[in-house]
Amino acid sequence: MNDPVRPADDESRATAERLIRSARRGSLGTLEPSTGHPFVSLTSLATDVDGTPLILVSQLSHHTGHLMADPRCSLLVGEDGKGDPLAHPRITLTCRAVPVERDGEIGARIRRRFLARQPKAALYVDFPDFGFFKLEIERGSLNGGFGKAFRMDRSDLVLDLADAAELVATEEGAIGHMNEDHPETAKLYAEKLLGLPAARWRMTGIDPAGCDLSAADMTARLPFPERVTDGEGLRLMLHRLAVSARSAGSITG
Repeated sequence: MNDPVRPADDESRATAERLIRSARRGSLGTLEPSTGHPFVSLTSLATDVDGTPLILVSQLSHHTGHLMADPRCSLLVGEDGKGDPLAHPRITLTCRAVPVERDGEIGARIRRRFLARQPKAALYVDFPDFGFFKLEIERGSLNGGFGKAFRMDRSDLVLDLADAAELVATEEGAIGHMNEDHPETAKLYAEKLLGLPAARWRMTGIDPAGCDLSAADMTARLPFPERVTDGEGLRLMLHRLAVSARSAGSITG
Protein backbone atom coordinates (compact mmCIF):
# COMPACT_ATOMS: atom_id res chain seq x y z
CA MET A 1 0.00 0.00 0.00
CA ASN A 2 1.38 3.41 -0.97
CA ASP A 3 2.08 5.86 1.83
CA PRO A 4 -0.34 8.80 1.35
CA VAL A 5 1.95 11.10 3.32
CA ARG A 6 4.68 12.56 1.15
CA PRO A 7 8.06 14.04 2.07
CA ALA A 8 8.31 17.83 2.09
CA ASP A 9 8.92 19.71 -1.15
CA ASP A 10 9.36 23.39 -1.95
CA GLU A 11 5.63 24.02 -2.31
CA SER A 12 4.76 22.38 1.00
CA ARG A 13 7.56 24.26 2.77
CA ALA A 14 6.21 27.54 1.40
CA THR A 15 2.70 26.66 2.59
CA ALA A 16 3.98 25.74 6.05
CA GLU A 17 5.96 28.97 6.28
CA ARG A 18 2.90 31.02 5.36
CA LEU A 19 0.68 29.23 7.87
CA ILE A 20 3.10 29.53 10.78
CA ARG A 21 4.37 33.04 10.10
CA SER A 22 0.91 34.53 9.54
CA ALA A 23 -0.91 32.80 12.41
CA ARG A 24 -2.40 35.05 15.11
CA ARG A 25 -3.79 32.15 17.12
CA GLY A 26 -3.46 28.40 17.38
CA SER A 27 -4.71 25.35 19.24
CA LEU A 28 -2.12 24.34 21.83
CA GLY A 29 -2.16 20.73 23.02
CA THR A 30 -0.53 19.95 26.38
CA LEU A 31 -0.55 16.92 28.70
CA GLU A 32 -2.32 16.89 32.05
CA PRO A 33 0.23 15.73 34.64
CA SER A 34 -2.36 13.92 36.76
CA THR A 35 -4.00 11.93 33.96
CA GLY A 36 -1.76 12.12 30.89
CA HIS A 37 -4.78 13.18 28.87
CA PRO A 38 -4.38 15.77 26.10
CA PHE A 39 -5.61 19.25 27.01
CA VAL A 40 -6.21 21.69 24.14
CA SER A 41 -6.53 25.45 24.56
CA LEU A 42 -6.55 28.50 22.33
CA THR A 43 -3.47 30.69 22.44
CA SER A 44 -2.28 33.83 20.68
CA LEU A 45 0.88 33.45 18.62
CA ALA A 46 3.87 35.19 17.13
CA THR A 47 7.14 33.84 15.75
CA ASP A 48 10.81 34.41 16.46
CA VAL A 49 13.12 35.34 13.59
CA ASP A 50 13.81 31.69 12.74
CA GLY A 51 10.09 30.83 12.64
CA THR A 52 9.83 29.29 16.11
CA PRO A 53 6.31 29.88 17.50
CA LEU A 54 6.05 32.13 20.56
CA ILE A 55 3.31 32.17 23.18
CA LEU A 56 2.61 34.51 26.10
CA VAL A 57 0.82 32.76 28.96
CA SER A 58 -0.25 33.35 32.53
CA GLN A 59 1.13 31.21 35.34
CA LEU A 60 -2.47 30.78 36.46
CA SER A 61 -3.53 28.98 33.26
CA HIS A 62 -3.80 25.19 33.07
CA HIS A 63 -1.55 24.89 30.04
CA THR A 64 1.29 26.78 31.71
CA GLY A 65 1.32 24.31 34.58
CA HIS A 66 1.21 21.45 32.12
CA LEU A 67 4.19 22.80 30.16
CA MET A 68 6.24 23.32 33.30
CA ALA A 69 5.61 19.71 34.29
CA ASP A 70 6.07 18.25 30.80
CA PRO A 71 7.32 20.47 27.95
CA ARG A 72 6.01 18.17 25.21
CA CYS A 73 3.20 19.84 23.29
CA SER A 74 1.64 20.29 19.88
CA LEU A 75 0.35 23.31 18.01
CA LEU A 76 -2.27 23.40 15.26
CA VAL A 77 -2.55 26.41 12.96
CA GLY A 78 -4.53 26.72 9.75
CA GLU A 79 -6.37 28.93 7.32
CA ASP A 80 -10.07 29.71 7.53
CA GLY A 81 -12.24 29.96 4.47
CA LYS A 82 -15.56 29.23 2.86
CA GLY A 83 -16.92 25.76 2.30
CA ASP A 84 -15.61 22.55 3.84
CA PRO A 85 -13.08 23.44 6.59
CA LEU A 86 -11.11 20.30 5.75
CA ALA A 87 -10.39 21.67 2.29
CA HIS A 88 -8.17 24.41 3.72
CA PRO A 89 -4.48 23.97 4.65
CA ARG A 90 -3.38 23.40 8.24
CA ILE A 91 -0.28 22.13 10.01
CA THR A 92 0.26 20.32 13.28
CA LEU A 93 3.63 20.96 14.91
CA THR A 94 5.20 18.63 17.44
CA CYS A 95 7.09 20.90 19.84
CA ARG A 96 8.92 21.21 23.13
CA ALA A 97 8.17 24.33 25.17
CA VAL A 98 11.12 26.34 26.51
CA PRO A 99 10.58 29.22 28.97
CA VAL A 100 12.10 32.54 27.87
CA GLU A 101 14.10 34.68 30.26
CA ARG A 102 12.81 38.24 30.29
CA ASP A 103 16.21 39.86 30.67
CA GLY A 104 18.73 40.06 27.89
CA GLU A 105 18.75 40.46 24.14
CA ILE A 106 16.70 37.36 23.32
CA GLY A 107 13.96 38.21 25.81
CA ALA A 108 13.74 41.77 24.49
CA ARG A 109 13.54 40.57 20.88
CA ILE A 110 10.81 38.07 21.64
CA ARG A 111 8.78 40.67 23.55
CA ARG A 112 9.13 43.11 20.65
CA ARG A 113 8.18 40.60 17.98
CA PHE A 114 5.24 39.29 19.96
CA LEU A 115 3.81 42.78 20.53
CA ALA A 116 4.30 43.64 16.87
CA ARG A 117 1.99 40.73 16.00
CA GLN A 118 -0.26 41.04 19.09
CA PRO A 119 -0.34 44.76 20.02
CA LYS A 120 -3.26 44.38 22.44
CA ALA A 121 -1.07 42.13 24.58
CA ALA A 122 0.70 45.33 25.69
CA LEU A 123 -2.04 45.60 28.32
CA TYR A 124 -0.72 42.59 30.23
CA VAL A 125 2.64 41.56 28.77
CA ASP A 126 4.58 42.92 31.75
CA PHE A 127 2.32 41.54 34.47
CA PRO A 128 4.50 39.48 36.84
CA ASP A 129 2.44 36.30 36.34
CA PHE A 130 2.85 36.34 32.54
CA GLY A 131 5.76 34.89 30.64
CA PHE A 132 6.89 33.73 27.22
CA PHE A 133 7.55 30.24 25.92
CA LYS A 134 9.30 29.29 22.71
CA LEU A 135 7.72 26.23 21.12
CA GLU A 136 10.81 24.55 19.71
CA ILE A 137 9.65 22.61 16.65
CA GLU A 138 10.70 18.97 16.35
CA ARG A 139 8.61 17.97 13.32
CA GLY A 140 5.41 18.85 11.50
CA SER A 141 2.46 17.27 9.71
CA LEU A 142 1.07 19.46 6.93
CA ASN A 143 -2.30 18.88 5.36
CA GLY A 144 -2.60 21.20 2.41
CA GLY A 145 -6.16 20.11 1.62
CA PHE A 146 -7.63 16.87 0.34
CA GLY A 147 -4.91 14.49 -0.85
CA LYS A 148 -2.07 16.84 0.11
CA ALA A 149 -0.40 15.42 3.22
CA PHE A 150 3.29 16.00 3.94
CA ARG A 151 5.68 14.99 6.71
CA MET A 152 8.11 17.75 7.63
CA ASP A 153 11.32 17.79 9.63
CA ARG A 154 12.56 20.64 11.79
CA SER A 155 14.87 21.76 8.97
CA ASP A 156 11.82 22.21 6.72
CA LEU A 157 10.18 24.55 9.23
CA VAL A 158 12.88 26.49 11.09
CA LEU A 159 15.42 28.81 9.46
CA ASP A 160 19.14 28.39 10.06
CA LEU A 161 20.36 31.85 11.12
CA ALA A 162 24.06 31.02 11.28
CA ASP A 163 24.84 33.40 8.39
CA ALA A 164 22.22 36.04 9.26
CA ALA A 165 23.46 37.63 12.50
CA GLU A 166 23.63 41.07 10.87
CA LEU A 167 20.07 40.85 9.61
CA VAL A 168 18.79 39.79 13.04
CA ALA A 169 20.63 42.72 14.64
CA THR A 170 19.23 45.26 12.17
CA GLU A 171 15.65 43.95 12.04
CA GLU A 172 14.18 46.31 14.64
CA GLY A 173 15.69 49.41 13.04
CA ALA A 174 14.67 48.33 9.55
CA ILE A 175 11.06 47.76 10.59
CA GLY A 176 10.92 51.12 12.36
CA HIS A 177 12.38 52.85 9.31
CA MET A 178 9.91 51.23 6.92
CA ASN A 179 6.85 51.91 9.07
CA GLU A 180 7.77 55.46 10.02
CA ASP A 181 9.48 56.76 6.89
CA HIS A 182 7.89 54.61 4.17
CA PRO A 183 4.43 53.63 5.48
CA GLU A 184 3.07 53.27 1.95
CA THR A 185 5.48 50.43 1.14
CA ALA A 186 3.88 47.75 3.31
CA LYS A 187 0.53 48.76 1.80
CA LEU A 188 1.96 48.28 -1.68
CA TYR A 189 3.37 44.88 -0.75
CA ALA A 190 0.07 43.65 0.69
CA GLU A 191 -2.30 45.05 -1.90
CA LYS A 192 -0.27 44.83 -5.11
CA LEU A 193 1.94 41.79 -4.57
CA LEU A 194 -0.35 39.68 -2.40
CA GLY A 195 -3.74 40.91 -3.63
CA LEU A 196 -5.03 41.69 -0.13
CA PRO A 197 -7.74 44.21 0.83
CA ALA A 198 -6.89 47.89 1.18
CA ALA A 199 -5.98 48.68 4.78
CA ARG A 200 -3.32 50.35 6.96
CA TRP A 201 -0.74 47.63 6.49
CA ARG A 202 2.43 47.66 8.60
CA MET A 203 5.56 45.56 8.65
CA THR A 204 5.84 43.47 11.82
CA GLY A 205 8.79 41.16 11.19
CA ILE A 206 11.75 40.54 8.90
CA ASP A 207 13.81 37.37 8.50
CA PRO A 208 16.06 35.89 5.80
CA ALA A 209 13.12 34.30 3.95
CA GLY A 210 10.58 37.13 3.96
CA CYS A 211 8.67 39.73 5.92
CA ASP A 212 5.46 39.71 7.95
CA LEU A 213 2.68 42.26 7.52
CA SER A 214 -0.43 43.12 9.50
CA ALA A 215 -3.42 45.47 9.40
CA ALA A 216 -5.90 45.34 12.27
CA ASP A 217 -6.88 41.64 12.50
CA MET A 218 -5.37 40.70 9.12
CA THR A 219 -1.92 39.20 8.74
CA ALA A 220 0.15 38.24 5.72
CA ARG A 221 3.46 36.70 4.75
CA LEU A 222 5.53 38.11 1.88
CA PRO A 223 8.28 35.67 0.86
CA PHE A 224 11.55 36.96 -0.55
CA PRO A 225 12.56 35.50 -3.92
CA GLU A 226 16.08 34.99 -2.54
CA ARG A 227 17.52 34.61 0.95
CA VAL A 228 18.69 37.84 2.62
CA THR A 229 21.31 37.82 5.37
CA ASP A 230 22.52 41.39 5.94
CA GLY A 231 21.39 45.00 5.99
CA GLU A 232 22.49 45.89 2.48
CA GLY A 233 20.87 42.80 1.04
CA LEU A 234 17.67 43.69 2.86
CA ARG A 235 17.70 47.24 1.55
CA LEU A 236 18.09 46.02 -2.01
CA MET A 237 15.39 43.39 -1.59
CA LEU A 238 12.84 45.80 -0.12
CA HIS A 239 13.55 48.25 -2.93
CA ARG A 240 13.18 45.51 -5.54
CA LEU A 241 9.84 44.44 -4.07
CA ALA A 242 8.62 48.03 -3.96
CA VAL A 243 9.49 48.53 -7.62
CA SER A 244 7.63 45.33 -8.50
CA ALA A 245 4.64 46.43 -6.46
CA ARG A 246 4.46 49.83 -8.12
CA SER A 247 4.48 48.19 -11.53
CA ALA A 248 2.18 45.36 -10.33
CA GLY A 249 4.84 42.93 -11.46
CA SER A 250 5.90 39.58 -10.06
CA ILE A 251 8.00 39.44 -6.90
CA THR A 252 10.23 36.92 -8.64
CA GLY A 253 10.76 39.04 -11.72
